[in-house]
Amino acid sequence: MYVSKHHQLTNREAVFALMESHPLGAWVCQARGALVANHVPFLLDRSRGAFGTLIGHVSRANGVWRELSSDASSLVMFQGPQAYITPRWYPGKKEHGMVVPTWNYAVAHAHGVARAVEERGWLLDMLNRLTDAHEVGQQAPWRLSDAPASYVDKLLGAIVGIEIPIERLEGKLKASQDEAMQDRRGTVAALQQSPREEERVMANLVMKAIDAEPPSEH
Repeated sequence: MYVSKHHQLTNREAVFALMESHPLGAWVCQARGALVANHVPFLLDRSRGAFGTLIGHVSRANGVWRELSSDASSLVMFQGPQAYITPRWYPGKKEHGMVVPTWNYAVAHAHGVARAVEERGWLLDMLNRLTDAHEVGQQAPWRLSDAPASYVDKLLGAIVGIEIPIERLEGKLKASQDEAMQDRRGTVAALQQSPREEERVMANLVMKAIDAEPPSEH
């Protein structure tokens, strides 16, 4: 992924937070002599490895797990907030007109070698952890144990686990950092008024990027 110096997201905690808040990863790997893409809700295990380990599962009917090789790296892309930025929001449009549209976004790319896991205990632990992570905000969280044991056992036979120790982690935050300051503030003001929550989140990211800069650059 190309990342200019303005858009580098090097804070590991920020990259992890992006992955955990947008856990549906676009997983790309080599299989059958071609690139194969699948969309998988991954759980990030921060405690395993310098960059963490991704765990999830695919349907056993999805043959990708049979094609995994120990010498072929995978890429999992996590897409965070994104928004189209129109030059109509820029004061610079009226002053000199030398402005164009752009797109703001936050992404994380995790690289590593994927392996398939069929061991029942591992699968059961993964499903419990994945469920607990996503049910935590519910008023009455659903537990895997709420389903009949025989039903869960049947489902375990229909999935295969995927584990990816992260060997390299990249983060990118494109939040108007390379625009004129007055235009950046114009972007914040406009995005804050958007009816779309994602665009209001992007407004906060643009503002945080401004606040993070040394005072002399404001």
